[in-house]
Amino acid sequence: MTDKRTFDEVVARHGSTVLRVCRALVGPIDADDAWSETFMSALRVYPTLPADANVEAWLVTIAHRKVIDLVRKDRRSAKPVAEVPVEPIEFDFGGSEIDLARLLGRLSDRQRQAVIYHYLVGLPYAEVAALVGGSPEAARRAAADGIAKLRTTYGNRRPQRRH
Repeated sequence: MTDKRTFDEVVARHGSTVLRVCRALVGPIDADDAWSETFMSALRVYPTLPADANVEAWLVTIAHRKVIDLVRKDRRSAKPVAEVPVEPIEFDFGGSEIDLARLLGRLSDRQRQAVIYHYLVGLPYAEVAALVGGSPEAARRAAADGIAKLRTTYGNRRPQRRH
């Protein structure tokens, strides 16, 4: 049996991955709240986590659930705005994480989650399936469909770096 890392080491090692997942799922504004909620929940349970557990996948699972909670809470809340937009805001394919969140936001929930968990986090399809439900083949199909939709909608253009 191996020794577990301290929780500070876990946050240092996996914090950026969890933040990328949160930003991709809910955008930059709510990502910090989802990140904090993830690690607060993880802190309570970490002492009982087996030493051989896949900590990154475990944290991504918690983040996924915290994002769902945030989205549900957000959908139940009214949002006052100064002006109602006349037309939808068009996507600026500029490469920032804000743009990535908008781009991914145009996919179905299942496609967005499969693309994020497989391509951004690097989880295998079996773990993606465990997070979003269904089989690994269904997760692979959702990710492939999501990427195909992104390519069809936005072409094979590469994001431009902003200077």
